[in-house]
Amino acid sequence: MAEKVRYLLDANIFIQAHRTYYAFDICPGFWDSLVHHGKEGDLISIDRVCDELKEGDVLDHWKKEVARDIFLSSDNSETLTAYTDAVRWVQKQARFKNSAKSEFANDVDAWIIAFAKAFGFIVVTNEESRPNSQASVKIPDVCDALDIQWSNPFKMLRNLEIRYHWKASS
Repeated sequence: MAEKVRYLLDANIFIQAHRTYYAFDICPGFWDSLVHHGKEGDLISIDRVCDELKEGDVLDHWKKEVARDIFLSSDNSETLTAYTDAVRWVQKQARFKNSAKSEFANDVDAWIIAFAKAFGFIVVTNEESRPNSQASVKIPDVCDALDIQWSNPFKMLRNLEIRYHWKASS
């Protein structure tokens, strides 16, 4: 039997979807599907991502009242060990500016990568690989270096067989 694929969502998945293509008033099914697959164990995010989401808007209500169970604690020894490995890898890369290295070490991205590494999740992000970047560290590049799978949200939706159907008004 194949191992269950599990996804870990970056903050930009929630933020960009909410602000643009899957706004709550346009595509409530997107948000319902996240909660459903969260309950199924197919996708989660972490507490540090939850903390990144803006207070006081509809996304804030959703994360606190509807989806609070999909945000898991990253406060554990496995994640801390993997976080140290990720930061160490970035620090050793001569191509990154010191400011990029420092920003990565203090950013939620490092914790997302660490949690995924520690517990076998596929990271889902809107970021794209930038292997020649010096000014910023991109999630896909660190994932590639540390042998962690990553995906964009649309590939995740297809893999989970999520479909949004529109019906014409009668």
